[in-house]
This record gives sequence, structure tokens and C-alpha cells, in this order.
Amino acid sequence: MQIPSMKALVTPEEWQLRRDLAACYRLVALYGMSDLVFTHISAKLPASVTGGEEHFLINPYGLLFDEITASSLVKVDMACNKLHDTPFPVNPAGFNIHSAVHAARPDVTCVLHTHTRAGVAVSAQKAGVLPISQQSTFVLASLAYHDYEGVAFRPDEGPRLQSDLGRANFLMLRNHGLLTCGATIADAFLAMYTFESACRIQVDALAGQQGMDSLTPVNPAILHGVAEAMRVQTGGLGGAFVWPTMLRRLDRLDPSYQD
Repeated sequence: MQIPSMKALVTPEEWQLRRDLAACYRLVALYGMSDLVFTHISAKLPASVTGGEEHFLINPYGLLFDEITASSLVKVDMACNKLHDTPFPVNPAGFNIHSAVHAARPDVTCVLHTHTRAGVAVSAQKAGVLPISQQSTFVLASLAYHDYEGVAFRPDEGPRLQSDLGRANFLMLRNHGLLTCGATIADAFLAMYTFESACRIQVDALAGQQGMDSLTPVNPAILHGVAEAMRVQTGGLGGAFVWPTMLRRLDRLDPSYQD
């Protein structure tokens, strides 16, 4: 698929954001967290680029995540109106959850939403995320829940989702899937990788077992030190600690995300 380059048409800052977001889409596909074309990852452009307007990048609706490139990403406003000429459609209904998060959380650059098998499975369990793995302790340090209200295309759901999310960076959408948000695309990706890992571990641990009584929970006292443990684990850099390694892997496999 030949897609004209956007590099000469946007600022260097926007181009870098486009490359990082395209990389994030490719990584979500690479690690088995995509759902055909039916979820989204959004990134907010910095005010220095937009002149203070709320502009976002989102996937062209209909492309698989492993097809997305920096130039194919679509720039939209808060209502998901396209802001430049592009042959690709966007999915306004799919942007509803993302726009609600971006509106309530000015600290957030990237919102990442998935419908993975393990994520939906745990979202359907009444207890939610259990404190049974190291990965789960990172999630539980900043986890919120939002009850299922049907396919998320109604704007009136936004305020309730915003209230449930609060200041958390991990959101479990009951009977639906997982959502993470981050100050950077790298942060949101690392958070989702950890969230998904915690859910896969939980599904495996519960397979053939008789509930929580058959599992060994993490000592509650350990949960209080998770923030410091995360800082030490990533050298205080958060997602930026692992992001260069992820880009190197993509570059070895298929560097076309950069186009």
C-alpha cells in the first residue's frame, strides 16, 4: 500500500509523535494485543504545535495495526473531525472513550485501549485484578474500574467514565477490555504491556483452581512500596527506559512504520 509521506507537511514535533504512535500500533500487534481494526490508540499533539487547540492523532479506520505508518495516521479534533486531507476514514464512535479521557486528563498524551482475550476475561471477574503477581502490584497501584454500559458510542457515558478513572493510569472497562493512559506514548505502552501480562498470569493461575483461596496473594504491605519499586525498575525513566529497545526490535523486523 503506497501512502504519500506526511513528513514535509508537518512540524518535526508532529512527525516524531507520528513515528512513535505508529510504532506503538505495530508493537500492540506484535505482542498479540490487537483486535482486527476495532480498538484505538490516540495521542495528543503538544500545544506548541497546535497553537493551543486540542488536536489528536488516531488510526485510519480499516487498517490493521501492523499496517499503520507515521503518514497514515489521521489528525482529528476533539469531535473526531479530520483536520487534513486523507483518503482514510476515522471512527468517531471509537474515539468517544479516548476523547473523554483526554478532556479530563490534561496530563495525558496517549490513551491505549484493547479488547484482548485475557483482559476481557479478567474484566468479567467480580474481583477484578488479583494481587497474585509482581505485574499485578504495578497495576493495582493505579487501577480504576468502569462498569459496562454497552458499546461506547453515547457521549453521555463520558462523565461517568471520567469520574471512575479519576487520576488512575490503568482502567478496567468491565466486560469490555483494558485502557491505559500515559504522559508519553512509551508510558502508555509499558503500562498496557504490564496490564495485559497481569491479566494473562491471572487467567492461567485460576485455570482449574477453586478461586482465590487456592492462590498465594502478595503481602498487602508490599503494595505500599510499589511506586518506589517501579522507579527503581525503570531507572526513574518509566516507559522511556524500554522504548528504545522496542524501536530497535521493530527496526529489525519491519521499519516501514517510520514512513
